[in-house]
Amino acid sequence: MSSLTTDKGIVHYEVYGRGRPVILLHGWLGSWGLWQETMGYLGNDYRTYALDFWGFGESGKKLTTYVISDFVSLVDQFMDAMGIEQAPVVGHSMGGTVGLSLAIQYSHRVSNVTVIGSPISGKSLALMLKLAGYRPIAVMVHNMMWVLKLGIRLSSPLITTDKRWYDMIDQDLSRTTVESFLSSISSLHQTDLSEQLGKIAVPTMGIYGDMDVIVNPGQWKPLKQHIAHARIERFADAGHFPMLDQPRRFQETLRDFLDTNYARNG
Repeated sequence: MSSLTTDKGIVHYEVYGRGRPVILLHGWLGSWGLWQETMGYLGNDYRTYALDFWGFGESGKKLTTYVISDFVSLVDQFMDAMGIEQAPVVGHSMGGTVGLSLAIQYSHRVSNVTVIGSPISGKSLALMLKLAGYRPIAVMVHNMMWVLKLGIRLSSPLITTDKRWYDMIDQDLSRTTVESFLSSISSLHQTDLSEQLGKIAVPTMGIYGDMDVIVNPGQWKPLKQHIAHARIERFADAGHFPMLDQPRRFQETLRDFLDTNYARNG
């Protein structure tokens, strides 16, 4: 387990593999653990860095806000501390929204960006996630964590076919605070990158599961509309977690995108 100190607290991260760097960003309520199999698959040719956002996993939880702009700043600081001038950024769900925001605000940092099940507009979030962004509801849900976990357990077959996911989310949920729970999803709900996507000139790929019940799977459409060169991969038999539902296809698709763009850039 590795960590570094930033201007807003400790950031936990894991590193695996040798070669060219790749930054991996998790989604809301998640942690770096989502990426373990992907890191193993890429490890022969890529040095993968998977970090926990502030307020999640093993990273610091003393902030008063945990908004998308905070996480964009975190990735910029992390890359600077690691001596990584530029790298591909791969983000799942909220992590993909952060990755796109990074490509817009810190274009020199991102050589290409991949988003998986990520909302371009926060309005595409499922109703329950939108409600979690209101403080009274967030406090009530967080204080009755057993109810939330029971609801997740019952609905998990609709979210992913991988039975290991519930154990991961159960552990990750226990490491959140009310503020990280509330502030991050509220910020995501209020985010709309549609009008800024045209600023992204680097290669971009969107991976979306057609069975996603967390983020509207049609979010690939605004991505393609505003980034004409974007590569879109739709997984007909996957939900919000293509890397869990169809791991081999996901890994091969991501690897092909990374290899192609590294070759193109020499």
